[in-house]
Amino acid sequence: MSRKTRTTGRVAEPAPPRPEGDVPEKARQLSGSVQVRCVDAGSCNGCEIEIAAAFNPVYDIERYGARLVASPRQADVALVTGPVTRNMAEPLRRTVAAMGKPRLVVAVGDCAINCGKFAGGYGVEGAVSDVVPVDLQVPGCPPEPKRSWRHRGG
Repeated sequence: MSRKTRTTGRVAEPAPPRPEGDVPEKARQLSGSVQVRCVDAGSCNGCEIEIAAAFNPVYDIERYGARLVASPRQADVALVTGPVTRNMAEPLRRTVAAMGKPRLVVAVGDCAINCGKFAGGYGVEGAVSDVVPVDLQVPGCPPEPKRSWRHRGG
């Protein structure tokens, strides 16, 4: 079994192309490897499953230098999913405030961008951009790992 593993080597799909278009200035400042902190602000977990898929051996986003971290103090990028619930608004603000600069906040999924199906819910504070400044948006419900991002501006 071990000889087969050694002779086969790495078996994965070819790397998807890097996103094209304007790259935000903050993203240019982070060139190289980035540390990513995921924050579930009240999602249905569909986006978290796709984020996990992005880090699995098929898509292997780590080959681009992205790495998941547990502490916002170590993070360069915050991936925020779901509409921000009333109970998560302040923890989200504190998480983003604890991150060093330059930092990027990415709203992942339709719910993070515009509350999606949760819009108007009694426990929903609003979209991520209503609570913290957002730099990039990844649309979709849920977004696929190879889906491209949209620059929010700023």
